[in-house]
Amino acid sequence: MTRSTKSRAIVLLSGGMDSCVCAALASRDHDAAALHVSYGQRTEQRERESFLAICRRLNIQNKLLVRNDALRAIGGSALTDENIAVPTASPADHNIPVTYVPFRNAHFLSVAVSWAEVLGATKIYIGAVEPDSSGYPDCRPAYYEAFNRVIRTGTKEGNIAIVTPLIAMRKAEIVRLGLELNAPLDLTWSCYSHEDQACGQCDSCVLRLRAFADAGVNDPIPYATAEKV
Repeated sequence: MTRSTKSRAIVLLSGGMDSCVCAALASRDHDAAALHVSYGQRTEQRERESFLAICRRLNIQNKLLVRNDALRAIGGSALTDENIAVPTASPADHNIPVTYVPFRNAHFLSVAVSWAEVLGATKIYIGAVEPDSSGYPDCRPAYYEAFNRVIRTGTKEGNIAIVTPLIAMRKAEIVRLGLELNAPLDLTWSCYSHEDQACGQCDSCVLRLRAFADAGVNDPIPYATAEKV
């Protein structure tokens, strides 16, 4: 099958590890277009660099970069409000962490659905993960089931579906899948606070380091310091 005969799909590509693996899946199986949303997060520039580098490595030509100013203006998250400190990783509990950006994925998905209607894409890939997701409510399977109902009701053809291939996977499983797909994990960025070297201390860094350790491989990105995992 040639690229031109593949069905079209959009992948939400933040530049992080999970979205990179999703992009590798989408580009393998579809004529993939990549969407990146900047929203005033602390590592905005670094994530954008990762997005562009991953697209080059995966040969994704169709790219859309947009900016959402609402999420930073609203605040309420350590990722968008400089007055809220990014916490170091702590033992898991049932509280939603301060790094949760209120209803963020709905903003991203809305842009993706609009673009999908224009492109004629019928799939939207997003790297949501329920295990190891720090309790984010917009990483739950029920959230995407509900969003798909909204899409079917509120779009012209009603034939666009959100795809969450990683949602039930542990982070180490995602690393292994990324290696199998030859996903460019060396180009990804997961740190919540630093843009030069990953801090190694925030929830995202610690989860990532633990995932690579559990997968039995070294994380290829640089760290300033790293908690033992």
